[in-house]
Amino acid sequence: MTQKIPVTRFNSILARTPSRSITAGLRAVDMGDPSYEGVIAEHRAYVTALEAAGCTVTVLPALEDFPDSVFVEDPALVFTEGAIVLRPGAPTRRHEAGFMAPVLAEHFETVLHLPGTGFADGGDILRTADKVMIGLSARTNAEGAEALQGCLKALGHASEIVTTPKGVLHFKSDCSLLSEDTVLSTARLAASGVFGDLRTLLVPEGEEEAANALRVNDVVLVGADFPRTIEMLTQAGYAVVPLATREIRKVDAGLSCMSLRWFAA
Repeated sequence: MTQKIPVTRFNSILARTPSRSITAGLRAVDMGDPSYEGVIAEHRAYVTALEAAGCTVTVLPALEDFPDSVFVEDPALVFTEGAIVLRPGAPTRRHEAGFMAPVLAEHFETVLHLPGTGFADGGDILRTADKVMIGLSARTNAEGAEALQGCLKALGHASEIVTTPKGVLHFKSDCSLLSEDTVLSTARLAASGVFGDLRTLLVPEGEEEAANALRVNDVVLVGADFPRTIEMLTQAGYAVVPLATREIRKVDAGLSCMSLRWFAA
């Protein structure tokens, strides 16, 4: 009998070097342009933390024509069983998937492509122990979500379409998986009831951006600017690794969106 791999266990990761054009990246709120040097430093620290967590990280070259291409999680999904090439919802990001597809083919025997004309961003996808949650948002529409369900089924994964709170960029902007039975969430998302029987830890008011943490093996990566969230998780028994995100957050970055993670059996 094959042993089930915990959903927070990874050994293989894809990331992409930030382009100099990231200073022109998309943003929901204008906090000024990020410093390219600052973004590079934060990204290097992020990769180092992933390696220290026990993963082999392949860092792809920058794509200067695509300012947001550092966010590799949006144009693709990866699992032990295979990968899915998505169709990002932002028009300026549509062609990123074409650059990701051949990379995925080097790592996976099975690479599926989202059928139809709908949109789906990886930032709207949360994998839990028993299903994959697909959040409808401005970047993931119903047609794309339904098409994605078919791809997930082909890889052996159950899924559920849920609603992202109004005004939230991505479903995972407001949540992340901490363990097999626990999620970190904003109060507004948890109040919707989407998490069912899962244990929910709420980020403190005013630190909503901290909800996009990243559990990798034995550690949880959290933005260093969220001290109350860090304290809460530490007291709950998690090994927290704070990471600087001040510059990359200016272009709507979260910790999950900068990598594609899977367990290569």
